[in-house]
This record gives sequence, structure tokens and C-alpha cells, in this order.
Amino acid sequence: MNSAFSLAPLFRHSVGFDRFDDLITNALRADQSSGYPPYDIIRDADGRYRIVMAVAGFREQDLTITVQENELRLTGRVSGREEGAVEEEDGLTWLHRGIARRAFERTFRLADHVRVTGANLKEGLLTVSLEQVVPEEAKPRMVPIQSG
Repeated sequence: MNSAFSLAPLFRHSVGFDRFDDLITNALRADQSSGYPPYDIIRDADGRYRIVMAVAGFREQDLTITVQENELRLTGRVSGREEGAVEEEDGLTWLHRGIARRAFERTFRLADHVRVTGANLKEGLLTVSLEQVVPEEAKPRMVPIQSG
């Protein structure tokens, strides 16, 4: 069974939406990710968004946030821990670690003019704040009609 379908009828009335076609095609593919770590995407107000990700057990130095072009990448890696080893840290010895601290990488595609305005780690939740800032040249403007 072929799950692909054509968006050609939509593009008869639009120009320059080639990336949109790629985005839809990628979204329709089966999601191969593990779902770890869980996250929420929240719209605060017009043009403001938050991505809230559950990262229990991670510290600020274990997390990396990078933005390149229209892609936001959140990465978590706890360094210095081996799988299955009895661990000692700050005078404590772990006999069992039930809180997942495995490495992860999540990527989010950002719309044009969406900027990352900050990030906060509190109570095991990483919150990345985003805002859509439309520049003056991208806002609607009147085009004068000349006769003659």
C-alpha cells in the first residue's frame, strides 16, 4: 500500500512552498524515534511558543541546545557513566538507577522568523522559549498601481 499522496493541487495556487512539501512528506513517514524524552509544545500567545522536555537526572552541563538555520536541536549526554556499573558520586553509591539518563537528540523544524529567546532548566523540566518575530520587510505592504 502506498501511503504517499500528491500535494500538486495545493501548489497550483502558491509559489515558493517547496520546503513545505518536504516538511509534509517527512512528517508522513513513520516516526522511528523512541519517544524519549517526552516533551510538550505549548503556544503561550500569538507568536510565542515553549517546548518543555522532561530531562530528569540531567544537569545544565549535560544538555546542549543548538540552532542552525530553521532547525532546533536538543541533545543530552551524561558523561562519565558506564552502563551497569555501580556508581559513586558525592559520597553516595547507586545500587540501582531507575531514572533514565540515556543520551538523546531531538530535532525540531522552526518556521521562518521563529527565534529561540531563552532556555531554563527547573525541577527536571527543560523549557525552551521561542518567539515569532516578523521583520518589517516581511509584513504586508501596499503596492501602488501605476497607470499609463
